[in-house]
Formats: sequence, structure tokens, C-alpha cells
Amino acid sequence: MLPKRRRVRAESPPRAGASSAPPPVRFPGVAIYLAEPRMGRSRRAFLTRLAQSKGFRILDTYSSEVTHVVMEQTSAEEAICWQKNMDALLPGSPQPVLLDISWFTESMAAGQPVPAEVRHHLEVPEPRKEPPSSVTMPTYACQRPTPLTHHNTTLSEALETLAEAAGFEGNEGRLLSFSRAASVLKSLPCPVTSLSQLQGLPLFGEHSSRVIQLFTQVFGVGVKTANRWYQEGLRTLDELREQPQRLTHQQKAGLQYYEDLSTPVGRADAEALQQLVAAAVRQTLPGATVTLTGGFRRGKLEGHDVDFLITHPEEGQEVGLLPRVMSQLQRQGLVLYHQYHRSHLDSAHLLRQNYTMDAFERSFCILCLPQPPHAALVGGLQPCPAWRAVRVDLVVTPSSQFPFALLGWTGSQLFERELRRFSRQEKGLWLNSHGLFDPERKTFFHATSEEDIFRLLGLKYLPPEQRNA
Repeated sequence: MLPKRRRVRAESPPRAGASSAPPPVRFPGVAIYLAEPRMGRSRRAFLTRLAQSKGFRILDTYSSEVTHVVMEQTSAEEAICWQKNMDALLPGSPQPVLLDISWFTESMAAGQPVPAEVRHHLEVPEPRKEPPSSVTMPTYACQRPTPLTHHNTTLSEALETLAEAAGFEGNEGRLLSFSRAASVLKSLPCPVTSLSQLQGLPLFGEHSSRVIQLFTQVFGVGVKTANRWYQEGLRTLDELREQPQRLTHQQKAGLQYYEDLSTPVGRADAEALQQLVAAAVRQTLPGATVTLTGGFRRGKLEGHDVDFLITHPEEGQEVGLLPRVMSQLQRQGLVLYHQYHRSHLDSAHLLRQNYTMDAFERSFCILCLPQPPHAALVGGLQPCPAWRAVRVDLVVTPSSQFPFALLGWTGSQLFERELRRFSRQEKGLWLNSHGLFDPERKTFFHATSEEDIFRLLGLKYLPPEQRNA
């Protein structure tokens, strides 16, 4: 039993003016939670009583009602970490603002919640979203996708124009420099709008940057394919016709069918030619296949020539096939011109040197493609032509080399250059349209598909439509 004096004190009524209940809440829209980790329990209790005495609502536990979290001696990173842990306990709840103790003390001094300014907030500010000044990009075209349709067509065509001019001048170095820079532009994920975006890009030298600076203002048209005779210093067809002694048989055929050959071939015409060639090949060697390659395989809708790869699943059956196929096409009246090349290298030769040109049996042709009949007249003046001349390359490959030939003949030309450069410089291997060769072990790698070749080189597989470098 307690002593009498103490018992009387314990049972005494409260002093006048004292109250066990906090004052009424004056700011119902503000619910404060004082986070304890660095504040300490006793200080938290003191601040709670202080805030309540001024009419602030202080919550003992963290809940979805909290609108303001106050922390002391806490960094923004620590506050964010604490917030994530709380969010895990209350998923879907609205997030309160995270504030430094300075907001609390200023509010106490003012007797009301003060506006939360930037200096009070503990949240880590998000970085400003600005156009990237540079893009990280692999050096080799074979390491990056290059779509047919991209964001910088005008600029890439400008550089390709200069690449063509360099080729006419016999300047291989400038040709490659401009071609590689154009390839980089095709792979960019966004349009180039300022020179700062070119900083750090591989294979993009000062000259190419200056060209871009110029062409962003004045260049706005596409590039026509240059006439083959430009390299000889001739500029017009009339000049060629006046000097027939300068022309080879091939050039004479090109001049004869110039109008058709300078007109792009559509995908429909390319597929129609494939049917004609495939039918002749099957009649000559049942089981043989004909594959459309080049730009059409990369997704292009038109081109200036059509390339086909011919093979047979039984190795050796394809030997000597092409002259028989050409005879079949000639009997049908489909051959306007052709130049045949027999295979001239075997595996022994390829094992000794890093050949970049393939040595398959092939025929460079101009074929006659019948056109669908039209009842209408062209422009209302003359009948539609019954046929058109098309440049066609027929290439025959053994089945064991077909994946490498398919990769090589699909292109683009720069993509293939870069793929071979990558295999040589990064892997120490030689790659061409005949195979992948290890010069140290003197052996070829076996591949049954293009995917196998990419895997052997340690590269992510890029489908044909992503090789338009």
C-alpha cells in the first residue's frame, strides 16, 4: 500500500488549465510523420508535442494518410531508400513529400505550414532530358543494325554522293571514309539536328562533319546512279555513240539497252525474273534452288540489277550447271547479253591467301523480262512495251559454301567490308563468300546457315533487313 501522502497526490484532480488532450487540429490537410531513424525517440516525442500544441496533425505510424514526411540529418539518397521500403509495405498508396527538418522548424516558427520549397525537399531530382550530344555506337557495321528506312536519309545520301565521286577519281581512302560515315548515320536512333550529336561517333572524321554542316542547309535531293562511262571521262551518251571503238562488247550492250538499265527494277519484276530463272534451273537440274539476294533480300523495293544464287543440296551436282541454264534461257529468247565466268579457284588456293573476291561460276547477263499486257496506251500515245531489259547476275555455289555466299551476296557492300574487317582484326580469321578460315590452324569453319557464321564470329545475328549499312 502506498504511503498516504503519495496516495493523495495520485488521486488529486488535475491542476486548473491542464489538459490531457492535444489542442484541436488547425490544418487538417497536412498529416505529418516524423521519421525516427536519425531523429531519436525522445526528440521525436518532443517535436510531436510541439507540433500538436500549434495545431498540427502528427501521425504516430506511417500510413496512406501521411502527406509530409520530416527527416533530420538524412541525405536525399537515404530518404529515397527509406521511401521505397515504406512503399513496399503500402503498395499503391500516394507518396508523401520528403522534407528536411528545416521545413518543420520554419513551420513551427510561423505557426502554420510554410510552402515546401526546393531547399526543403529530400527527393533526388530527375536529370533534365536533353538531346543526346553523342551516341555510343560499335565501330564495325556488322555489330550494329542498319535498317533500310532510317532517320538521316538526306545526310547519308550526301556522303554517299561524295563516296561515288571519290570512287570515280580512284581515291579508295576517301570512298571508304565517306561510305563508313554514311553507314554510321543510317544506324543512329534519331535524326541529326546539331553537330554536337556527331561527337564521339566512330569513323566520323572532321571532313565528314564539315560536309554534314553544309548539307543540313542546302542538300535536299536524292542521288541518281552514275553512268558507268563516267569513269572514262565521257559525259553524254552522244559522246559514247561517236566513239564505238572505245566500247567493249559489254558496254555496247549497256548502251543499247541504256534506257531500261537506267530505270530501277521493282520488286515485282525481280520476283518475276526469279520465277523464270528458277524454271530454267529446275528443267536443267531438278532439285536445284534459286535464291534472290542483294538489296531485294535486304528489303529494298527497287534496285538497278537482280542477283541470284544457285545451288544443289548434293555437292558436285552444280558443277557446269550455268552454261546449260544459259542455253535453256537462250532457247526461250530471254538472253540479250551474257558474259560467262567459270570457277577459277579451289580450296587449296583459298587456304593460302585471304581472298576477298569470290571465285564462283557466274554469268553477268542482260535478260529480257516480258511485261504484262496492257490494253491502255502509255500516256495515250504509244503502246506499252512488251518487254524490258534487266541486269541479272547468276552465281552458282556448292552447298557447303552456300551460307557464306548468301551472306556475301546479300550485302550491303560496306556491311560486308566491315564484317570481314571485324573477323580479321578482332578474331584473327579470314572471311569471304567461300568460307571462314583460321590462318593459324589452316582450317575452315563449318556453317549451315548465316546464323552459324555470326555465332562463330561472336556477333549478334542481324537479319538481312538490318544490314543496309
